[in-house]
Amino acid sequence: MKSLLATTIATLAVGITGSGSAVAQSPPLPTPFVEEVMVKTSLLTFNDANLTGNFTVMYAKMAKPFRDKFSADTLKQAFKVFAGKRIDIIAAKPIVQTSPAKFASNGSLMLRGYFDTTPSRLSYELDFAVSEGELKLIAIDVKVRDQSTSDAGGIGLTHSATDFSAAGK
Repeated sequence: MKSLLATTIATLAVGITGSGSAVAQSPPLPTPFVEEVMVKTSLLTFNDANLTGNFTVMYAKMAKPFRDKFSADTLKQAFKVFAGKRIDIIAAKPIVQTSPAKFASNGSLMLRGYFDTTPSRLSYELDFAVSEGELKLIAIDVKVRDQSTSDAGGIGLTHSATDFSAAGK
């Protein structure tokens, strides 16, 4: 586990073009409890996909604009450096926010933080968009690194500012 925490980084940040220009009202910000559930559910689904090599369930849980643009194989390829490695220790740890939950100007809900998995740290940046009537993951950036060293490795897709306010329509 230590080598994983010391050397593994993977990023998938997606740029999705929102449909329409009508601005929908954002849902309320999640309570701290709901935020923790959203973060852990997303990351444990990610963990299961990495352990099994099957990203179908994670893909199915993503927001429709993501599914319209990318495939389950895109997720698998983006996170291949995590393949077979566990991050499930986070289930027993509280989240530590690096910034309060907020809605971006593009309408996405941004959750930022980390899990104190000392001596290393698992950090996350998760964006959610209203899709099919609920908040669903639209972008994920996960890093696991030793706190005394810089990030090792890396993979990513370009992240762009996009209007998600009408994406779920």
